[in-house]
Amino acid sequence: MAAAEQCLLSAQWRPVSLTHVEYPAGDIYGQLLAYLSLGPVFILVSFLTLIIFKRELHTISFLLGLVVNEGVNWLIKNIVREPRPCEGTHATVTTEYGLPSSHSQFMWFFSVYSFLFLYLRMHQTNNARFLDLLWRHVLSLCLLMAAFLVSYSRVYLVYHSWSQVVYGGVAGGVLAIVWFVITQEILTPLFPRIAAWPISEFFLIRDTSLIPNILWFEYTVTRAEARNRQRKLGTKLQ
Repeated sequence: MAAAEQCLLSAQWRPVSLTHVEYPAGDIYGQLLAYLSLGPVFILVSFLTLIIFKRELHTISFLLGLVVNEGVNWLIKNIVREPRPCEGTHATVTTEYGLPSSHSQFMWFFSVYSFLFLYLRMHQTNNARFLDLLWRHVLSLCLLMAAFLVSYSRVYLVYHSWSQVVYGGVAGGVLAIVWFVITQEILTPLFPRIAAWPISEFFLIRDTSLIPNILWFEYTVTRAEARNRQRKLGTKLQ
């Protein structure tokens, strides 16, 4: 049964536990899409966790961009004031306006920015390994698919119309490009200076912009330090 028909027939809607997202009762496909539409929540929690443990300036800047993106979405909604489709269908919506879709805008901002980061920010060399390139392509496809599925879920669950999610996706993509340029051209040159601030040193905030592959760097440094400490421990035990 189509989502529009469910709206017209006043279908019974059930919320996902501990959230405001609802899906048609008995609709397994709708329930799956409801969980997928929680993607922005999972991403925000992941960002906060990453910042707490890594404390890296570019990650903080990325999260700041997502916050700015949400602010722009709120501003556009309250200027345009286009209602959601089938008003009154959901009693748990946080805002009565639907243009542009905040979920769609969030996901497309995140996906487009991540895409730019993977192919432009991560320093790719001509002798890059095949597997290194492959995981970038696969991850990019997964990001784009996730953005599309979350956008589609908002239409299927009658929270937004197609035009509202399309405008949200376009707004998110454009803002992602703008924020990426701002980060690259304005903020990144300031990161070394910010990292040297006393408050940054106190909270162990760091700048890894010049390190091509932070995962490999941390792995090799940690492994070398562990071996060095093991040798020293072995010498003391002799």
